[in-house]
Amino acid sequence: MIETPEGADVLIAHDSWSPTSGHALTAPASHLDAARVAHLHPPGRGLTDAVPVELTATDVGVPDSLRGVRVVVALGHFLGAGRLAHGWALALGVPFVTVQHGLLAPSMAPLAVDTVLLAWTAEDADFWCSGRNDVATHVVGSQLLWSAAQQPGTVADERPVFLGQLHGAELPRRGFARASQQFCRATGATYRPHPAEKDKLSTLQHRLWERRGMEIDRDGGSLSEIDRPVASVFSTGVLEAAARGLPAWVHYDRPPEWLSQFWERYGMSRWGRDPHPTQPRGIPEGEPARRVAALIEEMAKP
Repeated sequence: MIETPEGADVLIAHDSWSPTSGHALTAPASHLDAARVAHLHPPGRGLTDAVPVELTATDVGVPDSLRGVRVVVALGHFLGAGRLAHGWALALGVPFVTVQHGLLAPSMAPLAVDTVLLAWTAEDADFWCSGRNDVATHVVGSQLLWSAAQQPGTVADERPVFLGQLHGAELPRRGFARASQQFCRATGATYRPHPAEKDKLSTLQHRLWERRGMEIDRDGGSLSEIDRPVASVFSTGVLEAAARGLPAWVHYDRPPEWLSQFWERYGMSRWGRDPHPTQPRGIPEGEPARRVAALIEEMAKP
């Protein structure tokens, strides 16, 4: 779906309404004049499904209502809305802005040609650019982590929570499962499944763990409500917990080189190895969403 106010000069392409997308795109949009912002988005708010297939056709030309757009903003060009919007940016000859929305692993899709990247940290910008000279970068900080820092927490229960990632493709499922089980058995932690852990293998794993005495958190709830130490293999939730002032750790036996480098780039502390928990990272004093909005306004000037 496309929502285009008359005279819009900014196009924001949303591939989902996930919380990370909200922090990266919706929060900056709230600091822009709504009358000048067009939105390409999934058909229903609160959904995480992809943009309809018909919108991703390669022969969809730039709509007449978007001919005045001077800057296009997205999470990247690796999903339907972002890919379509990138094509329109090329056709219009205007900047294509990618706003970082999460932590960067080697499996992250590369940046589009001639992207303007708004990154969390200088280290993230260097990593994602990979030495390319066609990408311009600005370090803006993380709205996600800034927001977490505005909701400081205190430890009410010393038993940790382990954030599950069985759905992840970056590591073998058995590796995620082994790390989760090791940590929970050693510390008495509660396992909190990722919202995507609804497939048959994951639900079977949860039931097996319960039969073996592991506690599974089936209530969910916001990470901002956790009042216990947090651990995971490499979840963004570790940095969110650290931003709130909670003890936060990572754990994975014999990590591959990329994972060790990932932990180092984000300053994630290894459980049982490092003397101090993860420290807050990538949180500027000012709200990143306002910085993103200011940069978009600057690029949209005639």
